[in-house]
Amino acid sequence: MLLEWTKPGLSNPLRPICDLRVLKHFIEEARDAEAAMLACKEGRGLPEPVTVPQTKVDFNVWERKNALEQAQEVQSGLWLLNQAIGSLRATVTNTALHSHIDNSLRNIFSIGQVLRSLNIQEYTPPAGGVAGGEETWRVSSASELLQVHVNFLRGKVHLLLSNTPVCHQGSS
Repeated sequence: MLLEWTKPGLSNPLRPICDLRVLKHFIEEARDAEAAMLACKEGRGLPEPVTVPQTKVDFNVWERKNALEQAQEVQSGLWLLNQAIGSLRATVTNTALHSHIDNSLRNIFSIGQVLRSLNIQEYTPPAGGVAGGEETWRVSSASELLQVHVNFLRGKVHLLLSNTPVCHQGSS
């Protein structure tokens, strides 16, 4: 009987994760990381500026993009944030901040899993980094970086997840 419970199951495709409470949790943890960085004296500046996604959303432009373009913009932004926050981690020695940064990195990975559950392709960066035409900018402080992280989750990631067609099937 115990063997029945431990036997590996059939590999099923991921079920879509449409509950925005998951994203709200990630946003709260990103805010916690930003607050911890602001309260800490260490790690305020970055050794060199890092490229981050643009967080401003022009709703007219966003609405004109098709779902694939929106997904690619979010995926490339998450990739940039992962790279930037990973480089921030290397500059911080404070254990509490490390914990927040590690949590942010895990959450970016988890958001990627959520996107995969919605059949949104993973972003593959070109050899030189982000593809041309992606809206980016550079920040030079840890607090700016973490603020971009929060705003990107609250903005483009939220828009993408809240308007994903698979999450609206059966609800019309």
